[in-house]
Amino acid sequence: MTRIFRAPAFYIQGPGSLGLLGEKAATLGRSVVAICDALVLPHIEAALTETLNRQDIVPAIVPFDADVTHREMGRLAEEVRKKGGEVVVGIGGGRTLDTAKGVARRTGLPFVSVPTVASTDAPSTRGIVIYDDHHRMTAVEQMDENPAFVIVDTAVIAKAPARLLRGGIGDALTAKFEAEGAWKGTGLSKQGTRPLKTGMMLGDLCYRMLLEHGAGAMQVAGTGEVTPDLEAVVEAILWLSAVAFENTGLSVAHAVATELGAIEPVRMKTLHGEHAAYGTLVQAVAEHRPDGELKTLFGFCDEIGMPRRLGDLGLPDAGDPAIESLALACAKSPFLVNQERRLDAGDLAAAFRAVENYPSSSSTYFEYKDNYLGTQGI
Repeated sequence: MTRIFRAPAFYIQGPGSLGLLGEKAATLGRSVVAICDALVLPHIEAALTETLNRQDIVPAIVPFDADVTHREMGRLAEEVRKKGGEVVVGIGGGRTLDTAKGVARRTGLPFVSVPTVASTDAPSTRGIVIYDDHHRMTAVEQMDENPAFVIVDTAVIAKAPARLLRGGIGDALTAKFEAEGAWKGTGLSKQGTRPLKTGMMLGDLCYRMLLEHGAGAMQVAGTGEVTPDLEAVVEAILWLSAVAFENTGLSVAHAVATELGAIEPVRMKTLHGEHAAYGTLVQAVAEHRPDGELKTLFGFCDEIGMPRRLGDLGLPDAGDPAIESLALACAKSPFLVNQERRLDAGDLAAAFRAVENYPSSSSTYFEYKDNYLGTQGI
């Protein structure tokens, strides 16, 4: 079978990278419409205007503070057309970037992604998650192309709240496990083909980078300090995880995350990445991963303070009825084709219970972690 690999044309990361936006956007068009998170805009507006003006581009900057809805994307697409836009730039977190992606899709214009947080792997992907006015997910669209440029200014991301980086780590944790599930299963990637082995290898590399650098990155997250650990973790979240997932597929981890995100108290209290991390634990247990591998995964979550029980995620009652209901819903997910063995609701319920009862990490975690990483650092 033919296999296809896709990724953004350019991924640019480092302190001060926002200053390259004008130069890169100018290769795509002279009329730039920047849809920018309204909370972020005051902190970057001067640098944003300067980098575009340096290329003789007078940008149209549109502050954004709403949900990712069809209505908002349609409204902004019309505004882009009226302004004669040739390039759409999205600057901000997940809501802003997904909305800007939707605007680029509706106008047929190239898209430049400028994430200001690393809370999910979405900035490098084609996916657009759409919600209704009550923030309930209603659809997922795909851009025809990945972003033309992904520009990641780590000096900006280093100032974002630490919890958002932890959420991004949770989203990226899924890459290894879901990519391996996709390789062993029967599903197709976004390209409509079976995955290349490259995607699975990138997922494993992503996991290794998180294990080695995650704790160090969390120590400086939110302080504004850019360290090698922070750079490595941001790369793992925004690049490796995204490219691994788009070229393999989703599996149990995101089936669980989707169902958790549909529960209002959970959605209101915790982040998608935290739901995805919990789903990764469920998947690893359901797959009967070796004891050392489970100790490494659970221990890492404990090391960085990742919530790893349903009560911690905001589920009011994590008893058997809730677990049975969750497992039944997850068993219906289309993502479960990405497994070597098709799991049923009973398998998943048993895995949920095992995760809920898994003990806190012990000193042996570090031994298993070192064995997994080997002697070669990343």
